[in-house]
Amino acid sequence: MPPRILILGGGIIGLSCAFEAVGNGAHVTVIEPGAFGGQASGAAAGMLAPYTENAEQPDAFFRLCLDSLSRYPAWVERIESVSGISAELMGTGSLTVAMHEADVLPLHTRMAWQREFGADAEIVEGGQLHGMEPELSGGAAAALYSPHESHVNAPKLVESLEVACRKLGVHLQANAGDVTVQDTGSGIRVTTSHGGTFDGDKLVVCAGAWACHYAELLGFSIPIHPIRGQICAFDGPLPQVNHMVFSSQAYWVGKQNGTLVCGASEDVAGYDNSVTDRGINRLVRWGPRLLPFLEGREPVIRWAGLRPATLDGWPLIGPVPGKPDIIIAAGHYRNGILLSPVTAAAVGGLLAGRSASESLSSFAPDRFSLASARGAR
Repeated sequence: MPPRILILGGGIIGLSCAFEAVGNGAHVTVIEPGAFGGQASGAAAGMLAPYTENAEQPDAFFRLCLDSLSRYPAWVERIESVSGISAELMGTGSLTVAMHEADVLPLHTRMAWQREFGADAEIVEGGQLHGMEPELSGGAAAALYSPHESHVNAPKLVESLEVACRKLGVHLQANAGDVTVQDTGSGIRVTTSHGGTFDGDKLVVCAGAWACHYAELLGFSIPIHPIRGQICAFDGPLPQVNHMVFSSQAYWVGKQNGTLVCGASEDVAGYDNSVTDRGINRLVRWGPRLLPFLEGREPVIRWAGLRPATLDGWPLIGPVPGKPDIIIAAGHYRNGILLSPVTAAAVGGLLAGRSASESLSSFAPDRFSLASARGAR
């Protein structure tokens, strides 16, 4: 009899883990209190940019992100072949723009170490820069070009994953309402206020910013808190933006449907995912400084979601200490889209009974409690 896997959380991480688990022969149920992809996944611009977004040093997190980027093309192809829905993976590369000469030196420093990790990056300026991105402000001093970075349409990827999971026989329970979790001793029981009760052999907690609440029901504390991320999009007719464009304050990503996504404004607002004028207006003000054609334009779409952050900004991936049948895969903060394939592969291995790899030790769910214990001695 195939193992019964319960996955709590229907965002990008939960659906990715479900796709992996069902592919390994498990009987899988995904339980989502609300709508699939409704929080961090829905607030994502879909950037796959480990060189740009993890620019300080080649630490374990950077390596995890780079590993996931390398998996993306084949992973997306698998999902699309089942679902028939394109995730709109676009290998545009990225430009990190320096508006002042003083900001160019840090780009050289970053380029130097990232080249050792396959970045193939280069500094572009003057006519070369404006040939690559004609709509960029003439005041730009230079930019770091990272050719291997790409992006997907995050809502399309979630839709593609959801359809693929259904076609493969995953039971998807949306709008389940309030959830309680119980370790029965012989398995895991998840009871919902609107979706019924589900029994399984193993549980994967992928509940984003809510993962801390469910972990506490199991007697295990994890330090995850919500960060509200706000994004907007401009619609056409717009000039084409060829690359993902990053500045110190915002980013811009052109999508296949002609929209230009701009993000991200972040703040601490508890579990409030409402959109604010203050958050969006900051993005609107920054646009014309790098892309002058945005002067006077107002975004046509504004949205927000809650990103699950940890104390060190790194995700939690691994079994709950003392409870190997309960796995945490949460706390991905801004990198849930990027880290989906590598997280799913790691969780799939754990569900199959394989030990966590050494590379996952930096993301152990109990690393904060272990650090506290060491500090107390």
